[in-house]
Amino acid sequence: MKYMGEKGDEEQLLAFLNVVLQRTGRDGIVSIEIVENKTFSAEIIGDKASILDIRSEMSDGTRANIEVQLRNVGNMDKRSLFYWSREYVKGIESGEDYANLPCVIAINIIDFEFMPLLNDVHTSFHLWEDRQKEYQLTDTLEIHFINMLKFRHLQEKDIVNNPLHRWLTFFDKNTNEQTLKKIIKMDTAIEKAQKKIRFVAQDKEMLRAYQMREMALSDFTSGINNARREGIAIGEQRGIAIGEQQGIAIGEQQGDLKRSAIVVVNLQNDGFPVEKIADYTRLSVEDVIKILKEHGLT
Repeated sequence: MKYMGEKGDEEQLLAFLNVVLQRTGRDGIVSIEIVENKTFSAEIIGDKASILDIRSEMSDGTRANIEVQLRNVGNMDKRSLFYWSREYVKGIESGEDYANLPCVIAINIIDFEFMPLLNDVHTSFHLWEDRQKEYQLTDTLEIHFINMLKFRHLQEKDIVNNPLHRWLTFFDKNTNEQTLKKIIKMDTAIEKAQKKIRFVAQDKEMLRAYQMREMALSDFTSGINNARREGIAIGEQRGIAIGEQQGIAIGEQQGDLKRSAIVVVNLQNDGFPVEKIADYTRLSVEDVIKILKEHGLT
């Protein structure tokens, strides 16, 4: 999402949001401001499973957030509500009128099985009265899920008439070169996104940040899986059911430590000063120095 989440990327973000929000009958967005994430690198490192990739605000004050979640770490519904609520409460200062709270739209692009009873690639949710579905409590909450896994399983994809299918085909890393060229010619916003990808590919620092995030995610996943297996074994030996949960907790702690060490070492190898490494990783300078000493780098 780096190709439509920064200042200057408004055209492609606007096009994508308009495609997504057609499902809920929102009028076409005519202008949008991208809220740059100044702690991008720190969020890459600090979050175990995902980052809030894009934050934006429309001309009417509505906020739209896009999160890409590639791995299923569970509780996706609650995770989305958590990120939605965090953005929602940012919209009001202490003492302000509740009327100033913004509408917040959360868009989750996922790549795993989720809500298997719903077959749609794109689903959306609001707050409705249980028995009178036509009555909406408030329009301040809107949550979308776009499932890349279900999209790949579609027998027929209509990239000519369905703009969402074009974008999802563009997102799909398995799309062949011929199809990619075809959709780029069809859609000027996608063409601009592709040009941004080429530009980003030349940004070595940003590529390094993405690589660190991928390594951190892989390490975390491996740590959790190993700990889960060990925890189950412990639980079986003791004849209790809490072994797995203990193992998961241990795995999270081990994953955090390993992830921090990997990132610190990589940044050091790239020539970053200790203070900058501490800023990126949210570790203290003392902890960074300790990790570097443990790896013989100071």
